[in-house]
Amino acid sequence: MEALRNTDDLLAISGATAGESVALLEYLLAICYASGTCPKTADDWLDWVHDSRPLAEAADWLEGRPDEHWDLFHPSEPLGQNSLLAPYLDAHGAGPAQLVIEHAGDYNQFFDHHHLEHPAPLPADTAFRAMLTQHVYGPGGRARIPGKKTLGPTLTNLATGRLATRVRVVALGATLGDTLRLNLIPTGKAPGRFNRTWTVAPEPRRGFKTKPSGRRVDGPADLHTVLGRSILMRPTVTQDGQPAVDRVLLAAGELLEPLAAHHMPDAVYESPANGTARPLRPSASRALWREAHALYAAVADRDHGPDLYDRLARLSGRRLNLWTVGLIAKQTTVVTWVSDTFPFVPGRERDLRYTAERGSLIAEYVASCLSSAAFVAWSVTYPNPKPADKASQIARFDAGPEHWAHTAEPFHMLLDETTTAQDEDEVDAALVEYATVLAHAARRFLRNRLDSLPTNSRGYQAHAQAVRRLERDLTGPKAPDELMGDQK
Repeated sequence: MEALRNTDDLLAISGATAGESVALLEYLLAICYASGTCPKTADDWLDWVHDSRPLAEAADWLEGRPDEHWDLFHPSEPLGQNSLLAPYLDAHGAGPAQLVIEHAGDYNQFFDHHHLEHPAPLPADTAFRAMLTQHVYGPGGRARIPGKKTLGPTLTNLATGRLATRVRVVALGATLGDTLRLNLIPTGKAPGRFNRTWTVAPEPRRGFKTKPSGRRVDGPADLHTVLGRSILMRPTVTQDGQPAVDRVLLAAGELLEPLAAHHMPDAVYESPANGTARPLRPSASRALWREAHALYAAVADRDHGPDLYDRLARLSGRRLNLWTVGLIAKQTTVVTWVSDTFPFVPGRERDLRYTAERGSLIAEYVASCLSSAAFVAWSVTYPNPKPADKASQIARFDAGPEHWAHTAEPFHMLLDETTTAQDEDEVDAALVEYATVLAHAARRFLRNRLDSLPTNSRGYQAHAQAVRRLERDLTGPKAPDELMGDQK
C-alpha cells in the first residue's frame, strides 16, 4: 500500500531479475485497474501523465479489502494459489527452488531431482515474487505432480506463460508513479476480474480431466493477474521467526484464447520469412539492441490506435526510455533473461528508426567482413583440413564474438546522439563516427585473433592475406557509405 501511496517518491520497483521486476509492475498495474485508478480515454491518459495524477486511490482500495484476501497462506483462499492442491502438497511437492524459474530448470538438471528437494526455506516475500514471475513467464513443459492419481491427467501439462515467448516493452518514467501512469491502458470498460485466488472467480476455472479450450480475457485487471500456474506453497518459519516457504507444488494453470491486439499494446512485431507478423521474440543469438529498429518502427508506423506507442508519441517535449525484457528458454529449460533500454523522444522516432536500421546494418556488415577474413586465414593455415574440423578451425580466427560484444555500447551512444541531433547532417555524422569506431575495433580484434598464428612463412602469409581482405571489404564498393566516411 505504501508503495502505491508514494509512487512519485520512488524511482522504480526492482526484483531479483528483469522478469521479476516486470511481474511486479504487472501486479501493480492490475491493482490500479481493479480499483478504477486508471484513465478512461487517451486524452484522459495525457492529463494523468502531464499532471502526475496520484495513485493513492489504488492504495485506498487495497486498504479497504479484507486482510485475508491478501494472505499468502490462507487455508482455503491463498493469494495467487490453488488450494485444491492441498491434499497432495506433502506427498508430491518439492523444495521451494521449484518456484524460482531460474533455479528449477526443466526438473532434469539433476537426474535425482536433489536440487528441488533441498529443504532450505524461501522467505515469504521472495516466494511471492517468484510466484508472480511463474504466472507471467513460466515456460512450458511437464509438472512433476502425477496427474491421473490426483486431479486429472492434464494437471501435468504446463502451458507457456503469457510473456514467455515475446519481448515485453515498458515505458520508463522518472518515478515509479510516472512509469505506472505511462503504461496504464485507457479503458472506459469494466476492468474485469482480479484473479486473487484459484477458487474465487465469477466463473469456475478450468478442470484437469480434459484439456479445455482457452478462456477469453475480460479486462486488464484479469489480464495482468492470470494464474498461469496452479501453485501451492507450504508455510514455515525461519530460525529468526520470519515467515517462509519450505515446500511447493506446481501444476498446470489457466489457458487463454489467443490475445487480441488491444491486450498487447506494447508488442513490437516482426515479419518472418512466411510474411506473417508476430510479436518480437527474444533470441539467444541476437541481442535486443540489434532489433531496436523494429521498436522504433512500431512508433513511426503506428496506426493511431489505442496502443502504447500512439500515446507515447503525443508526449512532446520529454524524453523517455523504453525497457525491453525477454526470457530465453531452450525447449523447457530457462537459459537467461535478456533486457535492454532504448531512448525515445516523441517526434524523433523516424530519425531513431533510421539510425537503428543503419547502425544494425553496419554492424552486420563488419561482422561479415571479419568472417571473410577468418576464412582467408583458415584457408592458408590449413591447406588440407579435415571436414569435421573446419568449423572450429575457422572459429579460431573469427573475431565476430568480440565485435558483437563491443558494438552494443557504441550503438547505444549512437541512439543517444540521435535524440539530441539538430538536423540530418548531425545524424549522418553520428553514423559515420559510429562506423569508424566499429572499423577500428574490427581491425584490432582480427589482429588479436591472428596472434596465435605460427611465426613461419605460412603464418605470416595467413596474417597478411587476412588483414588485406578485411581492409578491402571495409572500404570496398559493397561497404555501407558510412564506413568510407561519406555523409549523405
